[in-house]
Amino acid sequence: MVAHAGAVAVRLLADRVGLTAALSVALSRRSFVPVHDRGRVLVDVATMLAAGGEAIADIDTLRHQDQILGSVASAPTVWRALDELTPARLRRVEQARAATRRRVWARLPGGRPPAATVASQRLPDDLVVLDVDATIVVAHSQKENARATFKRTFGFHPIGVWCDNSSELLAMTLRPGNANANTTADHIEVLTAAIKQLPAGHRRRLLVRTDGAGASHGLLDWLTVQDAKRGRSVDYSVGFPVTEPVRTAISLVPADVWQVALDADGDLREHADVAEITGLVDASITARWPAGMRLIVRRERPHPGATLSLFEHHDGWRYQVVATNTATGQLAFLEARHRAHARVEDRIRHAKDTGLSRLPSREYAINQAWIACVTIAADLTAWLRLLALPDSLKACEPKALRYRLLHVPARLTRGARRRQLRFPQGWPWAAAVLATFTNVMALAPG
Repeated sequence: MVAHAGAVAVRLLADRVGLTAALSVALSRRSFVPVHDRGRVLVDVATMLAAGGEAIADIDTLRHQDQILGSVASAPTVWRALDELTPARLRRVEQARAATRRRVWARLPGGRPPAATVASQRLPDDLVVLDVDATIVVAHSQKENARATFKRTFGFHPIGVWCDNSSELLAMTLRPGNANANTTADHIEVLTAAIKQLPAGHRRRLLVRTDGAGASHGLLDWLTVQDAKRGRSVDYSVGFPVTEPVRTAISLVPADVWQVALDADGDLREHADVAEITGLVDASITARWPAGMRLIVRRERPHPGATLSLFEHHDGWRYQVVATNTATGQLAFLEARHRAHARVEDRIRHAKDTGLSRLPSREYAINQAWIACVTIAADLTAWLRLLALPDSLKACEPKALRYRLLHVPARLTRGARRRQLRFPQGWPWAAAVLATFTNVMALAPG
């Protein structure tokens, strides 16, 4: 009997799309021939994380499957492999991920990821949506660069970029816990790394979304420069602070200018309106920001218990402002497009459920290598959805996917010089499990 036999599909997928081979080449060294290939070790760690592992010692869940997977590195070997990932080798790992992503996207219908959706409408097929956000990872012991956070916890403050089209975690940077949420250099660094992860043909039309932490002159200036590059279009949608000049502009909006807002399903949202205030803000303020930036304000009746400013208490509405350089489109749709950025919170939760929530080492460098494994695990999970999972499993969150597929046991049989995994026929998702393995095996080796 083989426990967690469904996780074999994840490891097999990494082999089929060429990720294992690419990582092996990236981490090869002259005059060093390890017993356990370092590319294989990283794929095994990522497979373990995708299957719910939380610590390096959980690699033993794969070592118990040696009759199927062959020899799997021990926990001490994994520690050494992570310790060997210098900044230069981590860059080669990122290059291997990018090369594999190019091959994976080429296998998708139309040679591109699915179109992102907003308010039940598809965005243009050639538009790649990048969501930027940071999160707190709590450290329960003293670790290098762990610091007090703005949420009065202790730990780290990594920042990442997710592709909304495919749910892939394109890039993530580990930062000390006291790192500012709106540091321009960190946003530019992680966005640059994320754009490098995209196949060259899919970098031409981008939409970058972030919350109010991205409303900095440096970041919007940088995005404006990227948009000006020949052959590239970069739109942004950024939360904007409601300052006194903005409040003054809001108070000048005529009552008949407000338009009804849209909800997540594209229906009219009761007691919520949107309006553009770009021309109402003091010109001395807008002149400091990039040309073409528009300000869209949303107002809605606050829910009970909401924290309001004095202005909102007096007015009876709660206000949120979005800055964008998109020149066309209905205001309600542009505002709904920005609110779809909230999906990144689910992606962060999934990443924390795939190894991000528990950094294993006291050493910062090893924890950075662990983050690289988390991104690989997120890639493999996303690629499994894109290439192999049947419709009944595509919408599963990590915990449900593990229960239905990755943790399903199987019986290993041998016959006619072949090994076969026999899954329980009475398992409610037996057909979906079989379809997943069939789809993975049908992939031509990349």
